[in-house]
Amino acid sequence: MPLFAKPSGAAANWEPQAADSRLAQTAGANPAGVFTSDLSVSEYVLLGEAGFEPLGFVVGSSIYHVGIQIGRWSQNQELQVLTQAMYSARELAMSRMRAEADHLGADGIVGVQLRMQMYAWGQDVLEFIATGTAVKAMGGTGAHRAPDGGAFTSDLSAQDFFRLLAAGAVPVAFVLGTCVYHIAHQSAMQSLRQAGQNQEMVQFTQGIYEARELALMRMQTEATEARSSGIVGVTVAVANHVWGAHATEFLATGTAIRRLADEHRLPETSPKPTFTLGLDR
Repeated sequence: MPLFAKPSGAAANWEPQAADSRLAQTAGANPAGVFTSDLSVSEYVLLGEAGFEPLGFVVGSSIYHVGIQIGRWSQNQELQVLTQAMYSARELAMSRMRAEADHLGADGIVGVQLRMQMYAWGQDVLEFIATGTAVKAMGGTGAHRAPDGGAFTSDLSAQDFFRLLAAGAVPVAFVLGTCVYHIAHQSAMQSLRQAGQNQEMVQFTQGIYEARELALMRMQTEATEARSSGIVGVTVAVANHVWGAHATEFLATGTAIRRLADEHRLPETSPKPTFTLGLDR
């Protein structure tokens, strides 16, 4: 099982100059600047209660040409060329978003969203976009940053971020694992033999199971490399994108976390989120 390498070279280190003027007027880079965020009012207030302040809305983007790879008609197999493309494009977007946060002196990024979109110039060209809000601990010492000294990344909401801090933990990295997999076709004879019968489609089950496991294992490996103790909020999304019915991507994502030292836990007097259950029918 190959574990795909992160992008390297000039493309990985390139930062768009178009963002310089925006970041220069943001609170993190200019004391007189304003912060920008995608936080709701409730999230903004709760973030302050947790001892953090927003610095700026950060963005990373990569427009990527996804190549062609053909799977054998009757065989379950990973399409590694496509897997590498989907992984590299997302990592480029994530690294550029994180570079913006580091430029602002942020301790981390909350509310990370990772999405794709197509443009009119071709279905095989996809834009991968990562967005979030860069935040910094008020009067902090950098204890909340990732083990590598950079900003942590997390897809947690401000509410979940607060609850995580209250429990004595902090995000490390938004981690992902992906696998583009070709699901074998059935022959005409196989289809005829199964007509009118209730039975498991073993070949399909095996293919889907292996593809999902590859994505989950790669996400777990990323968390290990980030020096985290675990992952919360794991989801596995399935999409066909542009390759046809039998080529499917499995994308596993989650937020890797680590435990904080006791002195960095939120005090017991910090307000805690409450849930209200309505009784009206």
